[in-house]
Amino acid sequence: MSTNLVFRRTPLALAIGSIVAGAAAPSMAQDSEVRLEEIIVTATRRASSVQDVPYNISAFSGDAMEAALITDQVDLMRAMPGVAVVDRGYRNSGVINGIMIRGVNVDGAALGDYSLSAVPTVSTYVNDTPLYANFVLRDLERVEVLRGPQGTLYGSGSLGGTVRYITRDPKFSEYSGQVNVVGSNVKGSDGNGWSADAIGNFGFSDVAALRINIGHMDYPGLTDYVNVYELDANGIPVAPNGVLDPAASYRNVEDADTVDIDYGRVSFLFEPNDRFKLRAALQAQSDEIGGRRQETVGVDGYGRTYQSYENGSIQLEPSSRDVTLGSLEMEFDLGFATLTSSTSAYDHDGESVSENTGFYAQAGFLAFYYNYPRPMASAVRTYGDRAIVQEFRLVSTTDDPFQYVVGAFYQDQDLDSTQQSFVRGFKTWWDAFLPGLEAVVTGDMDFDYQRGETYEDMSVFGELSYNFTDEFQATVGFRYFDNDFTNTTYVDLPLYAGLFVPETSNFEVKDDDVLFKLNASWDATENSTIYGTVSEGYRRGGANAVPTSGTFAEDPGWLRYDSDSVINYELGIKSTFERTRLSAAVFYVDWDDPQVNTATTNWGFFSVQNGESASSSGLELELDGVVNDYFEYRLGYAYVNAELDEPLFAPDNPTVPRALAGAQLPGTPEHALNATGIFTKDLSADRQWITRVHAYYQSETRNAINDTPTFNVELDAFTLVDISTTLMLSNWDATLFIRNVGNERGVTGLFTEAYMGTAPASGYFGNGSKQFLSQPRTIGVSVNYRF
Repeated sequence: MSTNLVFRRTPLALAIGSIVAGAAAPSMAQDSEVRLEEIIVTATRRASSVQDVPYNISAFSGDAMEAALITDQVDLMRAMPGVAVVDRGYRNSGVINGIMIRGVNVDGAALGDYSLSAVPTVSTYVNDTPLYANFVLRDLERVEVLRGPQGTLYGSGSLGGTVRYITRDPKFSEYSGQVNVVGSNVKGSDGNGWSADAIGNFGFSDVAALRINIGHMDYPGLTDYVNVYELDANGIPVAPNGVLDPAASYRNVEDADTVDIDYGRVSFLFEPNDRFKLRAALQAQSDEIGGRRQETVGVDGYGRTYQSYENGSIQLEPSSRDVTLGSLEMEFDLGFATLTSSTSAYDHDGESVSENTGFYAQAGFLAFYYNYPRPMASAVRTYGDRAIVQEFRLVSTTDDPFQYVVGAFYQDQDLDSTQQSFVRGFKTWWDAFLPGLEAVVTGDMDFDYQRGETYEDMSVFGELSYNFTDEFQATVGFRYFDNDFTNTTYVDLPLYAGLFVPETSNFEVKDDDVLFKLNASWDATENSTIYGTVSEGYRRGGANAVPTSGTFAEDPGWLRYDSDSVINYELGIKSTFERTRLSAAVFYVDWDDPQVNTATTNWGFFSVQNGESASSSGLELELDGVVNDYFEYRLGYAYVNAELDEPLFAPDNPTVPRALAGAQLPGTPEHALNATGIFTKDLSADRQWITRVHAYYQSETRNAINDTPTFNVELDAFTLVDISTTLMLSNWDATLFIRNVGNERGVTGLFTEAYMGTAPASGYFGNGSKQFLSQPRTIGVSVNYRF
């Protein structure tokens, strides 16, 4: 590096200099009094040390998340070995669960704009409610990541694993609170962002307490939409010859991907005696997002190259959503066991607008519009998810060799998803261009899709354990389920009168089965446990609604898709010493009939199909350690080899594969590494200087499994480094932080030019291709005040 660079003159250099200075700690000589802090989890439905749980689980405490300024799912999951995530930014962040565990994922990384028919491979819980809502991560007790199927312990089944977000309980006889304010600037943004939240604990007595958390996030965005159509009073583009034609009227919208989020939670705890406990909570969040944090790489219709943080969509693409979750949990101490009743209900809905003109252009669809000179295809999408959930659970509490967890689970869920697509202004142009034929075109809407689903699941689950000796125990788990799924879907292509007869499809799928789990563990030494697990996972099947007759007919083979299942084999070891904690596991996942969210062959209708088989194998390592009072660390590594075992064929073409055997499953890197170092320097009796350095690396990934460069391209490896330094006093602290120090692009998904790129010959001068960027370099300050 050239010595002529004067780093001290830039804000970034000043920040790094301060942080490095804070990391200067006393000698690393070991202190015999230092001990590694024990982590208590409830993954087995009993409070126990994470090292005593005989399968691979990672836990992150709420205190550690607050210290690392983690409020986002993506940042959190990148600290967990064997867990991958697609970073789509805040837009539509609650539509699709982007978490992947052990490579159990077949869906393309670019999905995310609309609700999928197939349920996720990873189940997520907020306390005891199975819900994926991607809440802002604030005021949590901890997060637990359980790898492999967990249907024998949790009412909602899963294929790849389970993530549990556990909120903090109110504290009795204590009035306390905390206020946090964060200000930041992101590279590429012309404005500064801020967030603020407050936590209040009201311990009315030694048996009743209330806890309130409210917050707001306001970020200006960083992506510039550089060729957005100007619209007239009717929402029609003012661009008769294309968006970049000299006669066009268009605008550059800077920092379009604005973020405006309100969130809050109220929880109440009542414990009148040692035998009864009641928890009640209400949690809500509302998102308003201005556009995509996604960058177009390529050129527009006149050959101009898009620059950093520019998006070539010809219209803005906002999204919004609202989610509310209410829960009531009661615990009864029966002496020999604890009986828990958990009742919850939630309502999660959202909407968005997506730019589809590039897709129409590349697919040749614009020919259906007689070369309409100002095409703007808008996809207006909505989704909704509402459910009532009831779970009963009985957990033994005696010291007998025989232990048990048994439960019953009921879920009544309603889901809906819609898409109305429009070519804005086409009707007005048609009527003027071809007078006398006005009745041929019904309006601007060219696609109307409405899907309603109901899902009712009744399950009985449990685990029975026996301690044969003080060193050896075995567990048998089971899950019996009986579910009923209905799908009613309406499809219409209403643009041209009489061309398409609307179709309504109704399907019902009933299924029941028993899943098993077998686990054994042996305390090989006082500090080490060896364990092995074989567990089964299941995901329900369903139905697609596609036309099977008329102009846009598809093969009837697309109408249904089957359930899929996995068998997870795992062998691991856990060792705990005074200063280090080690967890290592090797695994193999055998996946039958994997469900793939895709589109039909001829006309691209939403659909799910089954493959033959896939598999994933690998290694997961975690090492936590404390060197002395001044330095601690956390290391994680995962090797995952996830691939199709058999070629993937479309239902209507059994000879030409859509994907080849041996294709790497999308989204999950073969190698991933995370490392955290925490340096602490005591300044006085009540002052500390703490510096944290976190690095994450992932190797190359695939965008999709399709055997075509239109979708299946390689995404480069990347490394992200975060640094923060904190001055802590008795009741307040201030943190200077830098996220993504090297300003890595960190692409985890994309729409290619072959799929959504420019097409000036068709009147489309924008460019809908885009890459999903990790958040660029962010510099900020966080201040906490506790009282």
